Amino acid sequence: MTDDIEVSRHNAVRFPGISPRAYEHPVDRGALAALRAVPGFAQVVKAVAGFYSERGDRLMALASAIRVGTKQYPEIDRLRHECAETLDLETVPNVFIQRDAQANAMAIGMDEPFIVLTTGLVELMNPESLRFAIGHEMGHVLSGHTVYRTILVRLIQMQLSMSWTPVSALGLRAVIAALHEWFRKAELSCDRAGLLCGQDPTAALRAQILVAGGIDPAKIDIPSFLQQAAEYESVEDIRDSFLKLRNVETLSHPFAVVRAAQLQKWAASEEYRAILAGDYLRRDDDAPASNWTDDLKSAAKSYRDSWSESSDPLVKAFSEVGEAVSGAAGKVWNKFGGGNGNGGSDSDSGSGSAK
Repeated sequence: MTDDIEVSRHNAVRFPGISPRAYEHPVDRGALAALRAVPGFAQVVKAVAGFYSERGDRLMALASAIRVGTKQYPEIDRLRHECAETLDLETVPNVFIQRDAQANAMAIGMDEPFIVLTTGLVELMNPESLRFAIGHEMGHVLSGHTVYRTILVRLIQMQLSMSWTPVSALGLRAVIAALHEWFRKAELSCDRAGLLCGQDPTAALRAQILVAGGIDPAKIDIPSFLQQAAEYESVEDIRDSFLKLRNVETLSHPFAVVRAAQLQKWAASEEYRAILAGDYLRRDDDAPASNWTDDLKSAAKSYRDSWSESSDPLVKAFSEVGEAVSGAAGKVWNKFGGGNGNGGSDSDSGSGSAK
């Protein structure tokens, strides 16, 4: 991190009381709802939470990494406080810098989440892009993702030690696969949180270009970079579609090029502009849901919209089958008393009193 940190952010918009649902991607909430419905998931969460103590992780960070503060990485400490203030977090999470050549960041912990940045990430990014990365992790904290992220890390470790018991290993594999699927969607949400912290789509794109392999973003042609995402989404051979499914099965993060295109699309949306203008859901008004039906419906709409825009042959096939099944089900429902179709409720109502 060689650039000088900016002195102040007088023009930055802050979001008092913002609810994480204001920026969360609908497929994130839907995937989390589906995750909770996975057989055995509740028992696994209960078991892991029962024997896990995050004190060990905090002690490890204290012993092996550098805790950011006013005297250690003060420029990053300023970013830490700025991001927490922007998203109105009640407690500012600790940030640790860990020696690792890989550019990475993570938020972990159940009771007192903290953030770990690698030296590879810090050395790679300028202050504006680093603000996006820290804001991304703050989004995980505000959304409560760190609980399931911590469980995922623990289960992966547990899977290695239980691989000799086939039944246990298969059960864990199913839960871990579901957690991976959800976390890939959660990353899309927290990219949005990072953008809200930085409020600079160019800096966010620069950060994602660097993660994707750009040594010098100035030498990367942005339209060509984003075109890669369009080409990835528009493969014409169904064999490529199956390869795409296989490639993401065990990934915890979406592909860098694809998520960059997703974020730039949101940055150009009315939803993002409305949040900047102060029109967003507040935590005080965000009543806890008793079920996840609305989240699943919202996710379904998001998937349906993305399918309608995709030229991927496998996606189109799934979409067409889904529409056919949905249409047939609707006709049956209308015909046999579920709606106002021919032979519907009018004829049934006449015979109701005779029964």
